[in-house]
Amino acid sequence: MPKDATDSAGEAEFVAALRRMGLLADAETAALAPLSGGVSSDIVRVELPRGTVCVKRALARLKVRAEWQAPVERNRWEVEWMRVAGSTVPEAVPQVLGEDRACGMFAMEYLEPARNPVWKTQLRDGVIEADFAAEVGRRIARIHAASARRADLAARFATDHIFFPIRLEPYLAATARAHPDCAASLLALIDTTSSNKLALVHGDVSPKNILCGVHGPVFLDAECAWFGDPAFDLAFCLNHLLLKCAWHPEWTDRYLACFRMLASAYLCLVDWEPAEALEARAARLLPGLLLARVDGKSPLEYLTERWQHEAVRAVGRSFLLDPVVELQTIATQWRSVLATGTPPPAASANA
Repeated sequence: MPKDATDSAGEAEFVAALRRMGLLADAETAALAPLSGGVSSDIVRVELPRGTVCVKRALARLKVRAEWQAPVERNRWEVEWMRVAGSTVPEAVPQVLGEDRACGMFAMEYLEPARNPVWKTQLRDGVIEADFAAEVGRRIARIHAASARRADLAARFATDHIFFPIRLEPYLAATARAHPDCAASLLALIDTTSSNKLALVHGDVSPKNILCGVHGPVFLDAECAWFGDPAFDLAFCLNHLLLKCAWHPEWTDRYLACFRMLASAYLCLVDWEPAEALEARAARLLPGLLLARVDGKSPLEYLTERWQHEAVRAVGRSFLLDPVVELQTIATQWRSVLATGTPPPAASANA
């Protein structure tokens, strides 16, 4: 596993990078503290003489049980995504303060957690606001619209070599190996997603990567940034809202209201292609992403009960084997399965 960011050698690497970024003078010192984050990076809070910043370093091997390697150069594309997104919706991203591409590190402004809580934490604690979810959808749609069909960004973010090992392989290809009878559908999703080069994609629009900022949603962790299919971002975020229903079934109606509002707000701003076409791709992709969170390389840590896995498999397999073109159809079936525990007919061969 990677060396800890806050052991003596790890601290020295971060301090050296800060000096190369021009954020720390030779005579100055810095105090580092680890921050909780995802599986793909070391993230630290750094107290500098100029103030507090956040530094992120990409890891070559991700912190999951399965063997999962990814190019560390992805930090470069995260920084580039933040710059492009910030030019469209400035309040939706932290300010980039410095970058050390050679070491796969960058520094950004530190957003105080008390004023900028993580959306996942809010959803876990019952702070479930459909209006906030709608704004998430609007901001992602605005970034997609501003970047759509731009040849310069397509050339700049030609990062298939990163997007495949971080997203398509561990989510869809790995799940295809776990569900052979759904493999054709899952592999077809890879082909469709890979071939639609339409807009700048964040790649990890998850509640854990969205802050409830003072001025609305703030997006973090765009290390999967890629010029490709915007339906991926929509489906990826909606998937998490479905999964929260299995985490806290008592709040299912409120989570699904967020699902509906986010999807509607997003689709209302789609102007680079027919909104129905994008929704259809998202609706086909969503069950694959749903199934991936129990049987892919990155299973969700909060789905620990057998009934949760069975519900995910029931709905995911059902719509992989019998696809639909409307997102709300999936949400309606998901609600039914959670309420009754009755799998749809197409899931009877549950693996």
